[in-house]
Amino acid sequence: MMKKSTSASKASLVLFLCQMISALDVPLDSKLLEELSQPPTITQQSPKDYIVDPRENIVIQCEAKGKPPPSFSWTRNGTHFDIDKDAQVTMKPNSGTLVINIMNGGKAEAYEGVYQCTARNERGAAISNNIVIRPSRSPLWTKEKLEPNQVREGDSLVLHCRPPVGLPPPIIFWMDNAFQRLPQSERVSQGLNGDLYFSNVQPEDTREDYICYARFNHTQTIQQKQPISVKVLSTKPVTERQPILLTPTGSTSNKVELRGNVLLLECIAAGLPTPVIRWIKEGGELPANRTFFENFKKTLKIIDVSEADSGNYKCIARNILGSTHHVISVTVKAAPYWITAPRNLVLSPGEDGTLICRANGNPKPNISWLTNGVPIAIAPEDPSRKVDGDTIIFSDVQERSSAVYQCNASNEYGYLLANAFVNVLAEPPRILTPANKLYQVIANNPALLDCAYFGSPKPEIEWFKGVKGSILRGSEYVFHDNGTLEIPVAQKDSTGTYTCVARNELGKIQNEVQLEVKDPTMIIKQPEYKVIQRAGQVSFECTIKHDPTLIPTVIWLKDNGELPDDERFLVGKDNLTIMNVTDEDDGTYTCIINTTLDSVSASAVLTVVAAPPTPAIIYARPNPPFDLELTGQLERSIELSWIPGDENNSPITNFVIEYEDGLHEPGVWHYQTEVPGTQTTAQLKLSPYVNYSFRVIAVNEIGRSQPSEPSEQYLTKAANPDENPSNVQGIGSEPDNLVITWESLKGFQSNGPGLQYKVSWRQKDFDDEWTSVIVANVSKYIVSGTPTFVPYEIKVQALNDLGYAPEPSEVIGHSGEDLPMVAPGNVQVHVLNSTLAKVHWDPVPLKTVRGHLQGYKVYYWKVHSLSRRSRRHVEKKILTFRGNKTFGMLPGLEPYSSYKLNVRVVNGKGEGPASPDKVFKTPEGVPSSPSFLKITNPTLDSLTLEWGSPTHPNGVLTSYILKFQPINNTHELGPVVEIRIPANESSLILKNLNYSTRYKFYFNAQTSVGSGSQITEEAVTIMDEVQPLYPRIRNVTTAAAETYANISWEYEGPDHANFYVEYGVAGSKEDWKKEIVNGSRSFFVLKGLTPGTAYKVRVGAEGLSGFKSSEDVFETGPAMASRQVDIATQGWFIGLMCAVALLILILLIVCFIRRNKGGKYPVKEKEDAHADPEIQPMKEDDGTFGEYSDAEDHKPLKKGSRTPSDRTVKKEDSDDSLVDYGEGVNGQFNEDGSFIGQYSGKKEKEPAEGNESSEAPSPVNAMNSFV
Repeated sequence: MMKKSTSASKASLVLFLCQMISALDVPLDSKLLEELSQPPTITQQSPKDYIVDPRENIVIQCEAKGKPPPSFSWTRNGTHFDIDKDAQVTMKPNSGTLVINIMNGGKAEAYEGVYQCTARNERGAAISNNIVIRPSRSPLWTKEKLEPNQVREGDSLVLHCRPPVGLPPPIIFWMDNAFQRLPQSERVSQGLNGDLYFSNVQPEDTREDYICYARFNHTQTIQQKQPISVKVLSTKPVTERQPILLTPTGSTSNKVELRGNVLLLECIAAGLPTPVIRWIKEGGELPANRTFFENFKKTLKIIDVSEADSGNYKCIARNILGSTHHVISVTVKAAPYWITAPRNLVLSPGEDGTLICRANGNPKPNISWLTNGVPIAIAPEDPSRKVDGDTIIFSDVQERSSAVYQCNASNEYGYLLANAFVNVLAEPPRILTPANKLYQVIANNPALLDCAYFGSPKPEIEWFKGVKGSILRGSEYVFHDNGTLEIPVAQKDSTGTYTCVARNELGKIQNEVQLEVKDPTMIIKQPEYKVIQRAGQVSFECTIKHDPTLIPTVIWLKDNGELPDDERFLVGKDNLTIMNVTDEDDGTYTCIINTTLDSVSASAVLTVVAAPPTPAIIYARPNPPFDLELTGQLERSIELSWIPGDENNSPITNFVIEYEDGLHEPGVWHYQTEVPGTQTTAQLKLSPYVNYSFRVIAVNEIGRSQPSEPSEQYLTKAANPDENPSNVQGIGSEPDNLVITWESLKGFQSNGPGLQYKVSWRQKDFDDEWTSVIVANVSKYIVSGTPTFVPYEIKVQALNDLGYAPEPSEVIGHSGEDLPMVAPGNVQVHVLNSTLAKVHWDPVPLKTVRGHLQGYKVYYWKVHSLSRRSRRHVEKKILTFRGNKTFGMLPGLEPYSSYKLNVRVVNGKGEGPASPDKVFKTPEGVPSSPSFLKITNPTLDSLTLEWGSPTHPNGVLTSYILKFQPINNTHELGPVVEIRIPANESSLILKNLNYSTRYKFYFNAQTSVGSGSQITEEAVTIMDEVQPLYPRIRNVTTAAAETYANISWEYEGPDHANFYVEYGVAGSKEDWKKEIVNGSRSFFVLKGLTPGTAYKVRVGAEGLSGFKSSEDVFETGPAMASRQVDIATQGWFIGLMCAVALLILILLIVCFIRRNKGGKYPVKEKEDAHADPEIQPMKEDDGTFGEYSDAEDHKPLKKGSRTPSDRTVKKEDSDDSLVDYGEGVNGQFNEDGSFIGQYSGKKEKEPAEGNESSEAPSPVNAMNSFV
């Protein structure tokens, strides 16, 4: 218990409130409530402002309850009101209600005043509101002489009403001598003050009977003003005028309205043509769903105003000649309204508690406290209470602390008064559940055994099984706060007697209940799908097994409805038989077995097929009925008759009657009723205030006819509504409100004009009086200032101009939810293994949830790995556990890691505060596989292994395990060798291996828990160290132009390699661009390059990981204004080529002549006579010419091999390589990559040197080109 403190600091107050023990809940048991002492509670009282009819007795209500029953007393104008001294005043027996006898000589004016009722018993005193009694008044009109009004056509006019001041104010309307309401329009309308405004007068406005009436509803009287005469003087032409405002006057005005009331703003303008009124809110929008325009948009109506509706509202009057406007500055004030009204406290001796009284308003209301109707400052001292502003704190209360406290919140616009008692009870335990109550459940279902109890202090509850059984504990039972024992999965052996024991310091009591667990009902043979011909017979079986103590009932359904009432359907004990099957029998048949404890069902489909075909008869829909006639017209019924149309070979089975409401929904037809096809008349029920017309539709097996022609119309009289709105609900949208919604009545359901709704509500279980408000034809009303999440009784009643609908039924709703107040406590974590943990927590008290409990959320996240202390981005995970669950499993945890978690309670509003973070650690697990395994540096007898540590070690690595075995040519595996490697190693050289042998390696890591998953790889020792087996690409060369470049290379390695070229801008950090080479060519053309740009290039082979050539750098040519002149287009070059061609032609002619003579051309002899190596003959095997003879006519000329840059000669070059056709990187190419330069030859043993594309071609090469 907290010690008393003289400090009034807010910090100590908050700390004290956090340590409060929750008050007792008193069960709503009538017998218990009759026996417990209770301070008085006001249950019914008259309204604060009570206007009475001076002709009838005055009844001032004051009802209260309490134990013992309270006595009543009254004050009038602040002093004691002695009822016994006034013969006209009596108090009802067992009640505080006063009856003042006015009908037998008393005068109501003599009893005007402020009355207050006090209800008192030995536990305290409750007081009512201050009830102001005022008799209603309906004074006569003062006599005045009314002069006739003469006004020119087109001018404006105001007819003043000036009704007498009554209580309450009268309702004003204008009529003529015939008691007919004067027609109103945009031009002529009545203002809020009752005056009649003409924006412009017309000749038809001339009349002598403009009469203003004042209706005083309280006294049911109507007062009439003398008739007013108006004469309109016609003038030609009529002058048009721009708008001016008749009301309000000036350019601005002010308006103050109270929160929750209806705001009415009015602007009426004169002008010709008649002005049109438009409304806007400066700096904002008019509130949606609460804004209405009345009186031809001259009146702006905003319902349920709040502080947010304050601001400037502008009305604009406009016609074709111009416009005018007026700004109304609206200020919304607020009478006090509840944020948290004080609630009754029931405490045990020694307990603590609080009364909280919080209200709001504009201006902020003052809070004052009374105890038993006396200001707390002058009331007797109570050491157990301490007042701190809007809160009274109770500590260590005793029975003498019982009292009724009043909280008064007031400002200049009104006040709120609430009674809340503190009832200190010392009661021994009581068990409210009947003795030996029998509970029956089906096996494997939950069993709930009640033990409703009460006691003060709150008793402790224990359960036993059997008379002398031990106390029940363990996870197989759930013990609820209300005393209920839950067996989540009841079994047959759960049957027996259970004893509930309740004890506190004042006593002990016990009660026994019985539990019987029954066998479930089962269908052991279900109905099956059947196909049957018409006129056949079919049977469905449904055999069941059930507990022998339960009596089952079997129900058969067709298409989820009752079986047809037809003798062809025979229901047996275990089956359903259908005789003489027809097409209508097609459908789904279901057997349902019900017992008092469970229900099972099974279904099967019946398909009816056609019997053998018979000659076809033409069937058609019937013709529409005709000659409709209405007779026997009454207020709620009428008789309709008709003549049927042709059946068209298919008998009419029924007639469908539809109606149209020409008053509410013209053109829309609704279903009214159906009658059999043999009937041609129907007695129809009617609703009030509907303009009916009817039509009839004939139906046969083929379909529906066209509708008949409509009947004549019949208008029914208006009446009270017959029904109330449906689907009434109360759900709060904010913590301090209650949103009441309903489905409005449709069209004719209103039964008359002026449909409205009376919305009533009161807090459940508090016996407060109903609070009511009448709203327009809407479907929602918001009650503000409610306590957070409390139940309310709600009802919505329809009414119209003729009266009320029947009394509506009540529904239960709840005010708005707020976020939960407290976090779950006693959070415990049990780590089950390296990846799974179980978390437990204590449920939060339901009162602190402040809403519908949806469940609990567990937030958990990894802080760091215990094997690697490096922190990472925290990713929180969330698991949601529905309902009032107090434990949950956390799967998917990472081994050997540190985690944190917290738990939060969730309601419909959101999440509550988090519990303190709980730290837990997962044990070690097995590691993941090593991140990589590479085998490099193969020799004749050794291989080098390199590896990376596991991505997830899941603990402390103890070692690596390497296993390997040889694989022969037939892929058979040899013996396995295993090696254990220390955990700090990352490479290993394996020696003494067989040469030219393939090995398979298996590699994994270990922790103290065990081995992780393995990674495998294969490698081969080499056969010959002189010639490596791995491939290579070398001698990458480029020939570049402005926008393209030819890339060529040399490749050594396995056949059928697929090449690709990668390139990019030299010096750039951009990613390499990749182009695929078609086939196995050793050249490629890069297109779309930027002129004058340096590029880097390299060549790789697909499928050979990491295998690429060294990089080469080249530069494209600069962009030219015109293309470079080709040497082949120069005149001197063309002349030279013509001379060479002529020389060759002469030489060929000479050779041809000599050949015809049978001789040989002595080329070889001439060549042998000269020692100059430049003109040595070319051999066949090296691409040179030998002797020219007949035998060698068809031998192809071989191209000369290009000498590589490393000065070694390749024996076999690819014939496809473009290196064979040019000698330097500056050879000329077309854009498609074809070579356009001269072929040039070189001596075989002369090394390639630099750029030689500018050499003049030799005659031998020229001949190669020609041939």
